[in-house]
Amino acid sequence: MLTFLLFFIGIIFVAIASLGRMWCSLYIAGYKDNKLITKGPYSICRNPLYFFSMIGVVGIGCATETFTFPIAFIVLFAVYYPFVIKSEERRLKQHFGDEFEEYTKKVPSFFPRFSAFEEPENYVVNPIVYRKHIFSALWFIWIIGILEVIEGLQETGLFAHLFLFY
Repeated sequence: MLTFLLFFIGIIFVAIASLGRMWCSLYIAGYKDNKLITKGPYSICRNPLYFFSMIGVVGIGCATETFTFPIAFIVLFAVYYPFVIKSEERRLKQHFGDEFEEYTKKVPSFFPRFSAFEEPENYVVNPIVYRKHIFSALWFIWIIGILEVIEGLQETGLFAHLFLFY
C-alpha cells in the first residue's frame, strides 16, 4: 500500500510539473531575452519553471516507490538550483535593470505567492517556439515510463541484476 501511495503521489507531482512547465513556457516561449515576463506564472514567482521542475523531480523520486530517491533529489535540487537562480537573476538584472529590480520587490523568487496572480486578457504566443518548449515539459513523464519499464524487466527475473539501485 505504501509503495502504491508513493507512486500515486509521484504521478500527481509529475502531472503538476509537466502542466506547470507548459503553462510557464506559454508565457516565456519566444520572449525570454526580449521582454521581462511578469504575468501568468511569472506573477506568482520569479522562477516558476524551476519551481515546477522541483515538483517534477520529487515526483520522479516518489515514483521509484522509495523514500531514498525523493530525499536525495530534494537535497541535490536544493544544492544546485540556488546557484542557477542567482546566475539567471544576475543576467536579468543586467538585461532589464530597474524594471527587474521593481519586479523582485513584488514577486517572490521561488515559492509562489498565489495572491499576487495576474493574467492578461490576451497574450500573443509564438507557436513554433512553444511547441519546442512542450517537449521539454514532458521529460518527467518519459522518465516515469522508463522507470516502469525497468521495474517490469526486473520483475520478469531476466534482468534482476540490472539497475540494482532501483
